[in-house]
Amino acid sequence: MDINAVPHFDDTDNTTGCCPRFKPEGWDAQELRFRDKLFVHATTRSAMHMPLNMGSVFARVQDNIAEAGAYDADNFIVLSLEKSPWSAEHFFATDKVVDGENMTTLSGDFVTRVFEGPYSKVRDWHSDMAELVRAKGSTPSDTYFFYTTCPKCAKAYGENYVVGVARL
Repeated sequence: MDINAVPHFDDTDNTTGCCPRFKPEGWDAQELRFRDKLFVHATTRSAMHMPLNMGSVFARVQDNIAEAGAYDADNFIVLSLEKSPWSAEHFFATDKVVDGENMTTLSGDFVTRVFEGPYSKVRDWHSDMAELVRAKGSTPSDTYFFYTTCPKCAKAYGENYVVGVARL
């Protein structure tokens, strides 16, 4: 895959009016190479790993990205990194600076794996990603997750796809 590219996010099938139905084709077993890739950086609060303000933070950031004309389905990914039982960081890919938001860049090589199932399996998925990184000859470090739909949309679609993105 090209530097700073992510697989295409097909947002055309959206029967909920909230999150589009995720199509996992092209997302599994990808190697992503980021070199100063631009992201909006946001944090959320949690209580023992349960998000408290994720919906409002995601809505604000995505509205600001849309208002700035910075949304691109060919560059769409939101990487979430749990920092503690009390907070998480989220990185929204964009091609331009979004006024009013904290901007950052990420660099590194990453590998992906698509999972399907309840959010309660994240601990298992984290272990699977660590094994994948070891199999590639690297030491596990940051593992992000791309939660492709909110819980309500996952229930409506009957599928809950989550993409693991681990730094090599």
